Amino acid sequence: MTEHMRSAATRAWRGVYWLLCILVCAAATAAHAEYPDRPIRLVVGFPPGGGGDLYGRLIAEQLSRKLGQPVVVENKGGAGGMMAAEQVARSKPDGYTLLMGMSSNMSLAAAIRGKDLPYKVPEDFVAVGMLVQAPHGLFAAADSYPNAAAAFTAARARQLSYGSSGPGSVGYVTMEMVKAKAGVDISPIPYRGSGPAITDLLGGHTDLFFATAPPIMGQVKAGKLRLLALTGEQRTPAFPEVPTFREIGIDVTVTQWYGLVAPAGTPDAIVQRLSRAVSEGLRNADLRRIVRQDGALEVDMPTDKFRQYIVDDIARYRAGISDKLLKTMEVK
Repeated sequence: MTEHMRSAATRAWRGVYWLLCILVCAAATAAHAEYPDRPIRLVVGFPPGGGGDLYGRLIAEQLSRKLGQPVVVENKGGAGGMMAAEQVARSKPDGYTLLMGMSSNMSLAAAIRGKDLPYKVPEDFVAVGMLVQAPHGLFAAADSYPNAAAAFTAARARQLSYGSSGPGSVGYVTMEMVKAKAGVDISPIPYRGSGPAITDLLGGHTDLFFATAPPIMGQVKAGKLRLLALTGEQRTPAFPEVPTFREIGIDVTVTQWYGLVAPAGTPDAIVQRLSRAVSEGLRNADLRRIVRQDGALEVDMPTDKFRQYIVDDIARYRAGISDKLLKTMEVK
């Protein structure tokens, strides 16, 4: 074969190569443009009835409308939402399996378990968008302490107790951070659910109760409980008279947040489409009304900003969790 013929053959093969590249890229773009072409699973790491389930179903309804395919909520409880997170982290990154990420199975889990966590946060996920932030609250019986300052003053004079979901839960960890900042010693009493904890609080068996606020707000509205203070950066519009802990000199701002994440490696075109649909869904008036009525707030925080928020939230927990606190949770 002459040099001229070799050169012509090389040019021909280069042409074929670039044509194949163009066809592959076009096919991939077309595939992403057709997304979704079947139902999407949204895995929630808690049973029906809780905040994660409520907000998951609210956004699933909106995404179904925006994307033209059913978004089906799948409840997979266990290990504080970590079983669900592990399942999604190992799922195919094709946009058809999403996780309702929460501070409990993302930020807090990463902060207290580190390398023992069966998935990496945020490395094993791609952030789609935050949905909701719900503050934690300190509650007392309605005829008890008028404000948080009075409760903490009493705690310095005698031994008080508070109910929570128990060691390792977001409520327990956050209240222990509050105690450390306030310089008070209040004994934690673990409960399985808020119902028994509130019963004991109203019966005088415990002095205070600390939990994510929205599920408890009905008791406040009914006049049975008093909300003394909330975490978060600012007061909640639903209860504007209630101060944040930061306002009373206790700099604890962590909240229970909820947001969508997908397995790492999910194509960016799919992530961006999901993120746009989330942003549009969060503007729905009915969704906002339901989210806000008990003190939570919708938060439109897409992709990269949401990922950075998760990273910063892990740092906030790590800064507030002492070795002594880790020992109470039996985390090494």
